Amino acid sequence: MDNVSFGEKVYSAAKISAVLDALVAEGVSPVGAFGDADVSPDDLHSSSTRISRNQLIQCYRNAAALSRDPHLPYTIGSSVHLSAYGMYGYAMLCSTDFRRTMEFAVRYHQLATPLATIAFHERDRTGVWTIEPLLHPRIDPLLYRFVTELQIATHISLHRDIMGDSFKPREISLRYGVAKDFQITPALVGCPVRFDQATNQIEFDSAFLDAAPKLGNRTTYPSAIALCDDLIADLVSRSGAAGRVRSLLSTDVSERPSFAAVAKRLKTTPRTLRRQLRSQNTSFRELSDEFRVHAALRYLRETTMTMEDIAFALGFSDSANFRHAFRRWTGKAPQEFRREGAPAA
Repeated sequence: MDNVSFGEKVYSAAKISAVLDALVAEGVSPVGAFGDADVSPDDLHSSSTRISRNQLIQCYRNAAALSRDPHLPYTIGSSVHLSAYGMYGYAMLCSTDFRRTMEFAVRYHQLATPLATIAFHERDRTGVWTIEPLLHPRIDPLLYRFVTELQIATHISLHRDIMGDSFKPREISLRYGVAKDFQITPALVGCPVRFDQATNQIEFDSAFLDAAPKLGNRTTYPSAIALCDDLIADLVSRSGAAGRVRSLLSTDVSERPSFAAVAKRLKTTPRTLRRQLRSQNTSFRELSDEFRVHAALRYLRETTMTMEDIAFALGFSDSANFRHAFRRWTGKAPQEFRREGAPAA
């Protein structure tokens, strides 16, 4: 988990614009598309507009409810091109080596309003992208599938931007089963689609990585990288005091430091730190709960730990207190969340 919360407005509105364009093409009202996401169509045309991941999630949810497109996430993702990513996209475009481009895309993925983690590796002359939506209470099974399929479509679109229209995957694997509301199909991607697999992956022939980028530029690429470093630094600075508090809290979830101890570590007073957090519409308790719920989700989805063991790992005195806190955080009991499981269709 990075140091930017789901509620902080630090990202460009490019992906919300893609959602809006897809819905408007269907005849859906822009007002209906945004719903209660607290952003308007006019905001999208301003370069100064910043959105949060929570707003993006809400727009995805609105889109899923309003659209009649059985391939909506793929439609949206396919409309995303390098130009939508500003300097992040430009740096990929002028890279002189496709394998370096893959490494860059992973390293600077935080600039793309990420709702998923991405990883890349090669095996047996096959390039493999692994995609996993982030752990968050609002990313339920439907949003899990939506984010996965949109990310897959975006990856394919960006590959074609830099490698040419001939690019196509060899195979796509999905962790969940076939759904009835929307889904990726072999006809869309031009390759087999495997459901109920261990991971979400895109596989393609490594021969695409061996080609020389036609738009690569050895002089421009380092400059673009430097500008992306500046953008990452700006993203971190926008997280402000809240980001610094998250960094300290992440060192030990079970024995979280007191508010006074955190203020001391940050070389400030509790009163000043409280005011700084309030200016970012958050508090020490909210940040602390944010980290504990993230850890709880990971324990519930990725381990077989008992409720008692999870409660202990998170610093609760007993499992009853943990269950009460988890319901307050997510609106669900931890057992329900574990049974539900994100990958389920």
